[in-house]
Amino acid sequence: MSAEKKTLLVTGGSRGIGAAVCRQANRAGYRVAINYVSNQLAADTLVAELKAAGGDAFAVKGDVGNEADVLAMFEAVDRGFGHLDAFVNNAGIVDVKARVDEMSVERIERMMRINVTGSFLCAREAVKRMSTRHGGKGGAIVNLSSAAARLGSPGEYVDYAASKGAIDTMTIGLAREVALEGIRVNAVSPGITETEIHASGGQPDRVARLQDMLPMKRAGTADEVASAVLYLLSDAASYITGAILNVSGGR
Repeated sequence: MSAEKKTLLVTGGSRGIGAAVCRQANRAGYRVAINYVSNQLAADTLVAELKAAGGDAFAVKGDVGNEADVLAMFEAVDRGFGHLDAFVNNAGIVDVKARVDEMSVERIERMMRINVTGSFLCAREAVKRMSTRHGGKGGAIVNLSSAAARLGSPGEYVDYAASKGAIDTMTIGLAREVALEGIRVNAVSPGITETEIHASGGQPDRVARLQDMLPMKRAGTADEVASAVLYLLSDAASYITGAILNVSGGR
């Protein structure tokens, strides 16, 4: 699945699944732009790691929930790489465990602004650069969904689950919209995965607490999810678009 000299932008690429995607993409030959929102040290450290391995990478700061930041991020990719071949819509948030009747409007609006509106804004800009309708040469987009979209996450974060349900619908609709414009659009839907997102949601023990309930009795790894992302970006998946690939260990 070599992608020598192809260019890739990964939002939320400095940690977790995003960072695993960047590392695997670097090994496959992609030139990688790593988006981050606040942790510049993590992003710069990853850039240095990829360059030390012989790759071409740079970091770009930006909040996907802010349109001006999204525009600036894609313009930075234009300047740095000249074109865009692949895009991974990975940036997203989760919040602390809460029932719907405990959620504030501020929490719900923030969740949707980052996870849904942000993903739409980024997909819009990627399409503008890749679509043959806009003078592009085609490309591939992979969105990060979640098994929560199917399960609903009752008693934990129904708002997060709903935001990922929106990502599934966007994936299907956008894939059909740009199918004749050289762009494939797919999603990966991870289950319980060992990443920092659980701690950021106030549940650092969530993986240990739930893994015995999983069919495979273990959580997935960021690398296992990243491998699915790289497959969907690659020419090996040339006839796959509008798909939502579960990487959930049977959950």
